[in-house]
Amino acid sequence: MSSSSIGTGRTTIASPATALVTARNLSISYGAKRAVDDVSFTIAPGRVVGLLGHNGAGKTTLMKAMVGLAATQGELTVLGLNPVKDRVQLLQSASYIPDVAILPRWARVQDLLAMMTGLHPKFSADRARTLLKRTSVKLSDKVKTLSKGMVVQAHLALTAAIDARLMILDEPTLGLDVLSRKAFYEMLLDEWCDGQRSVLISTHQVEEIESLLSDVLMLNEGKLVLGISLEDIDRRFVALGHDAAVAEQMAAAHPLLKYRRQGSGATPFASVFDGEPPPQVQALGQRVRPSLVDLFVALTRKPELDRTQF
Repeated sequence: MSSSSIGTGRTTIASPATALVTARNLSISYGAKRAVDDVSFTIAPGRVVGLLGHNGAGKTTLMKAMVGLAATQGELTVLGLNPVKDRVQLLQSASYIPDVAILPRWARVQDLLAMMTGLHPKFSADRARTLLKRTSVKLSDKVKTLSKGMVVQAHLALTAAIDARLMILDEPTLGLDVLSRKAFYEMLLDEWCDGQRSVLISTHQVEEIESLLSDVLMLNEGKLVLGISLEDIDRRFVALGHDAAVAEQMAAAHPLLKYRRQGSGATPFASVFDGEPPPQVQALGQRVRPSLVDLFVALTRKPELDRTQF
């Protein structure tokens, strides 16, 4: 796998020949505002990809474009199809859960299974029943009686019962408590991810999903600032824990980010570098693993809001 250099907006997570999603010089505008700005990336089969960015970074716009809900400039193919021109065909093999899981409040869950059976050629009611058994949702329940977490779990069960190749999730656990979020992701990984299907997840709960991801895409003000596998993060980025006495020497080496570590004892600070810093700099600290949160702050922070002051 190869990955983009910071700021180029070009990323390869898979070769175009095998990719489920391919974007080349993709831009999306709303009037004079460019919500997605010249991004290029691919997503391979069997990957769980986190799409990270601040509010307004372009995440939802990009996801909508993947299912044909936004006009684009440049090239975008999803499952080998044009999302706008081939939208009906695309949605037979790609599933999308927006940031608000909406189900008709008047319906019983068993009514939803019947509706989906009539609407989607690749929906399996038997599969949906099996998935619902993992939840506290009953077939006889009315949607209006379900908690928000139960609605989200029911929505995932219905979506995962479609024999799709790509699932796109936009803040799927927004507003849920930690137990509901955990149950959601456990069902997603256990019952849908099979090594061939891919999932693209947009979320602000980076710490919770880091262990689930195989790859990450980071957007900042519409531009792709990082696209990389989590395996390659450890190879590319170096974080050094250190004390305050060497802070100025660390700063002179121009790290991406300097921050205060929590509960770290003798090395209360850390500096993150893109690539191996010089040996004399490495000798000043102790190597630690940068988290996705650390990298996200490093690559998307505004200088005037930099939290790195020691």
